[in-house]
Amino acid sequence: MSELIQISDLSKSYGKKEALSSLSLTLESGKVIGLLGPNGSGKTTLIKILCGLLTPTSGHVTIDGKEIGTETKAIVSYLPERTYIPKWMKVKDILDYFEDFYKDFRRSVAEDMLSRLKIDPGTKIKTLSKGNKEKVQLILVMSRDAKLYLLDEPIAGVDPAARDYILDTIVTNYNPDATIIISTHLIQDIERILDDVIMIQYGHLKVFGSADALRSEKGMSIDQLFREVFRC
Repeated sequence: MSELIQISDLSKSYGKKEALSSLSLTLESGKVIGLLGPNGSGKTTLIKILCGLLTPTSGHVTIDGKEIGTETKAIVSYLPERTYIPKWMKVKDILDYFEDFYKDFRRSVAEDMLSRLKIDPGTKIKTLSKGNKEKVQLILVMSRDAKLYLLDEPIAGVDPAARDYILDTIVTNYNPDATIIISTHLIQDIERILDDVIMIQYGHLKVFGSADALRSEKGMSIDQLFREVFRC
């Protein structure tokens, strides 16, 4: 494994409010990483900095040895928390768009996942349920052959019966040399697929380490550790 992300003394403020404070992390390739914390802890801010949507107030970030910019955007696949697909499009239209826009988009992978989830490519986005819209977005993101996948609440709107399939889709449809960062509150649902865990609060790092090592050291699950750290 090699270092994929280097975060050094990273801070981000919105006016007088500090969302991230002197955050330093080194993240390796080939990992599934849980980014965990209460609401307002800075998780989405960190994700948006990594995908180039926000500029740090101070500090330094590199992905695959490159400064955040055009080169890193080409190797990062981002799933935002909110639905962004135009409602007038059909599913196949957004596949066409991704195929044209991203050189690493694997259309056959996307079509296979749509088939398994029984989503017709000819269906208009506006007629899909909220859960199916989120499934389509996740499929689009995971069908890219990226080096870094940033998933902000990927299963929040998905029914419990589909979550296992969605999680299996995440871990079986990406480059094993890539890294996936998943921000979620549904810790029990994703715990089984996590290699590493990051817990932050008010922009400060609270916990960082191997999921297995933390479970062994603390004698509790990651979900239990989260509740202990944040007294939920």
